[in-house]
Amino acid sequence: MLNNTLQLKVKQRVNKLSSQDYDNIECWQIVEAFNKGMITWCREKIAPKTATPGNDQSVRSIDDLQVLVKTEKLLTVNRGNYYESELLPEDFMEYKRVTLISSNSCCDKPKKMITYLVEESNIDIILNDELKKPNYEWGETVVTVVDNKLRIYTNGEFSIDECTLTYYRLPEKIQILDCVNPYTFNTSTVDIECEFKEDITELLIDICAQIISGDIESTNQYQRLNQKIEENK
Repeated sequence: MLNNTLQLKVKQRVNKLSSQDYDNIECWQIVEAFNKGMITWCREKIAPKTATPGNDQSVRSIDDLQVLVKTEKLLTVNRGNYYESELLPEDFMEYKRVTLISSNSCCDKPKKMITYLVEESNIDIILNDELKKPNYEWGETVVTVVDNKLRIYTNGEFSIDECTLTYYRLPEKIQILDCVNPYTFNTSTVDIECEFKEDITELLIDICAQIISGDIESTNQYQRLNQKIEENK
């Protein structure tokens, strides 16, 4: 969707019918509200509050979020009891899975490992549990996220030859050409449109208009948009 159309639609949602009460909404306010709403929508879609833990809760969610799924290989360093990865990618938003290729001195061929993301606070308990601790023979291990890095536990039983992270990246923020950001005083030199498909962009416009309505204390528009957003979840 073109940004000119996006701005018109946002103003249409905020204004009363056939009025121009809020035509003084500036472009940077639309950009800020839209980008904020986009992050909120993504996080809710990835881990819905009403669903069981985990993502990919429905075919619709898989289809809506597939544009954000990204795969990247990470370098790792042996820290003895675990391997530590390099810093997570700058566009990292949420963990999806880690794919490992590992090896040890007893096997001729490298092995693909199944990994489980666990809390760092529980790692001592997990490493002492015979059923949960890393096991090369079973091809299973655990991963934690600490200091913006992965920790892949091995108990010194095997080495990590290759580490591939699959994750949800941050959505690309929209920008409107020649729009001045009052926080940084920078002027946008490019026009970046919403990367989501048309139907999702329409939903994000409603969320954007709801945020703006809340900011300007337009109660009727806020409640109407809130109801509309809930119906489309």
